[in-house]
Amino acid sequence: MHASQTTKIGIIGTGFIGGGLLKTINLFPDMEASVVLTRRKLDEFANSSVYTNSVQELIDKSDLVVECNGDPVYATEIVSKALEAGKPVVTMDAELHITSGNYLSQKGLFTEAEGDQPGTLAAMKRDLVTMGFNPLVYGNLKGFLNLNPTLEDMKYWSKVQGISLEQVTGFTDGTKVQIEQVLVANGLGAVIAKQGMFGLLSDDIEQGAALLAEKAKQLGQPISDYLLYDPKAKKKFPAGVFVTAEYDHQQAAALKYLKLGDGPFYTMIRNFHLCHLEIPKTIRQALETGSVLLDNGRQPTASVAAIAKKTLEPGERILRGSRNFQIRGEAICITDFPNHIPVGLISNVVIKQKVEPGQMLNFNDVEIPDSLAKKAWAFTLELALAK
Repeated sequence: MHASQTTKIGIIGTGFIGGGLLKTINLFPDMEASVVLTRRKLDEFANSSVYTNSVQELIDKSDLVVECNGDPVYATEIVSKALEAGKPVVTMDAELHITSGNYLSQKGLFTEAEGDQPGTLAAMKRDLVTMGFNPLVYGNLKGFLNLNPTLEDMKYWSKVQGISLEQVTGFTDGTKVQIEQVLVANGLGAVIAKQGMFGLLSDDIEQGAALLAEKAKQLGQPISDYLLYDPKAKKKFPAGVFVTAEYDHQQAAALKYLKLGDGPFYTMIRNFHLCHLEIPKTIRQALETGSVLLDNGRQPTASVAAIAKKTLEPGERILRGSRNFQIRGEAICITDFPNHIPVGLISNVVIKQKVEPGQMLNFNDVEIPDSLAKKAWAFTLELALAK
């Protein structure tokens, strides 16, 4: 695009991210939010002219598409069509990447954006490696965790935080952090060192990060993990991420002078992530350089399996894989559980045989409708199991 031209941005999704991005894009004179694809009725929107139910209209009116719908089965279909039409696609949707990303990446420029935790960690890695650091831990900071929250509690926190019941449930039961850190592992060349990750309880980020770095050193490769805030601590964790890295010992004195501590591990904390406000940075990068900030890697090793929160009976229907009261997501090594069902594939599925609480769902347990996302997962699985 020439500098004098206005880039037309199409948006998939009308939730917190999509709605916020619509307002953000229109702050920039060289960008225009030209169309928003939604499955909702158009008369629900005050300014309905920018909204559409037509995928073709989205493609025709966009120079670049941003996907932040949060439904990987639906999004796989739409993103595939946009890429086939030659449109670059920027996402804020880690679940889409770990479900269908390897298949979609073949079709064109497809990248996660800065702003959510995975994209923020990718940007930090890019900067730190350029300076000569050797990352050992790509870490998320989590303030609370309840693997099986009640509906009453989630309704309360949904109202307090001003987000949907589904979102607050996925945050609380840990599914969101599991999804995010699996994308980080696959995309940044790290591993999930333990099923569900270590998730160390900590009242001090640097101390907790150093313990994770020791585990990475023992493994001999970087790990993707998180720290869980200890409620006994006086100061809460920020809503951010961290990278713990090594540096050449000859620079130890300089790094101490620069307030990074005594080493040998140095923890860099970004104590915020600004979601849709940061997406324009990745849009510009995609348009100007054609480069990918973060995707699911060339040979993914990790996935997020569906774990039953309660007894699931034959004939029971699950409408959505993450963010519900029937199942949660847990990070796993794909080669350990090749028959697991990724949470991203669970969309309007029916239980075929009884599943006990805490049990990992596999393809024998659930009737899954055919979809492009199911085909895409088969492609990902083939890559993961390749010798």
